[in-house]
Amino acid sequence: MTLAQAYKKQFGKVSFPFRVYDSNGNETYFETSNGYWWKCEYDSNGNETYVEDSNGYWQKYEYDSNGNETYFETSNGYWQKYEYDSNGNETYFETSNGVKRDKGKSSCEGKVVEIDGKKYELKEL
Repeated sequence: MTLAQAYKKQFGKVSFPFRVYDSNGNETYFETSNGYWWKCEYDSNGNETYVEDSNGYWQKYEYDSNGNETYFETSNGYWQKYEYDSNGNETYFETSNGVKRDKGKSSCEGKVVEIDGKKYELKEL
């Protein structure tokens, strides 16, 4: 039984689209007249942490203490991982299909170049 069907059984009437909100105003449930639904969970900061629909598809999200998304996963096994510096800039990104970006390792910080016999140490701007 869907949530809208349960509501109709208890109260005798329901209108579509059927929506439910939490005490913070976040939409936590949505259902159409043809029975398709999705539900969503949130953390204490209002970030989506889990979404699922009536087709069995789901998505999971995780965040660091600054609200930056650090992990994303889907029901089909795909995932993404993120890391950030203290300023909230993305420093690392990786996916389950092998894509990687490591901005920390690609930095020129501390590398030395030589021009016309003079050595210069590079600094990140």
